[in-house]
Amino acid sequence: MGEVTHALLLTLIAGAATGAGGALILFRQKLSSNFLAAALGLSAGVMIFISLAELYPEAQAAIDASDAVRNGKTWVLLSFFTGMGIITLIDFLIPEYENPHEATGLSLDARTAATDMIHRNGRSLQSLQKLGIMSALAIAIHNFPEGMATFIGAMNDSQTGAGITFAIAIHNIPEGIAVAIPIYYATRSRAKALLYATVSGLTEPAGAAVCYGLASAFGIRIADGSPAFPLILAAVAGIMIYISLDELLPTAEKYGKHHVAIAGVVSGMAIMGISLLII
Repeated sequence: MGEVTHALLLTLIAGAATGAGGALILFRQKLSSNFLAAALGLSAGVMIFISLAELYPEAQAAIDASDAVRNGKTWVLLSFFTGMGIITLIDFLIPEYENPHEATGLSLDARTAATDMIHRNGRSLQSLQKLGIMSALAIAIHNFPEGMATFIGAMNDSQTGAGITFAIAIHNIPEGIAVAIPIYYATRSRAKALLYATVSGLTEPAGAAVCYGLASAFGIRIADGSPAFPLILAAVAGIMIYISLDELLPTAEKYGKHHVAIAGVVSGMAIMGISLLII
């Protein structure tokens, strides 16, 4: 049970970073674009390296060691792309202007997707508040499978879980900003903006709790030795690769210079690679 508690705690930390993003923008007022671009690149680098250097190879090795699944490597590959398909479906169902990764403002004085809508369409403050609420809902939907991925990674290996938590926590910061800015513009209340940003991140541990509950109900072990484990691990790798390529890297490019974002990616990969050598 200690292992489960530890995994759930990591998902809570990752989700809490959404509220931290809201707090940063509300109380510091401005963030460096290049700093955030480098941080998002770092997050992408960590997630890509973990997925391709650890999770996917481990899924293939585990399926090879099991006699329970025929054509195991084929099923691992299918699971990898199924993970991508889950996140693709979520993105498809969320309108672009409500997508948390489309917000580009980094300060309360900056123009954002929300303020542009006001200027173009003359939207009321009530409509702007609705946009903030919808952004919070969109982020909550995104965070749910991320919570599952963090939980499964942590149950597999504590070091892997810590790496995933670190990466997701970094990329949750701009998501908190995406919620806090429109809510603040609509209500002029820092408390409400911070509350919505924080609550939107709580689906991260909720996803982990649901994952654990379903696994327990159906007798599935989310750990090495279970026949389903390699397939779950491959799906998690697919989810994280998609998040990195579709969300983190494009957002990093918007926030800062191209080479700053790529330097973050390389640094993230180097950090994880070195950590595997020394731990």
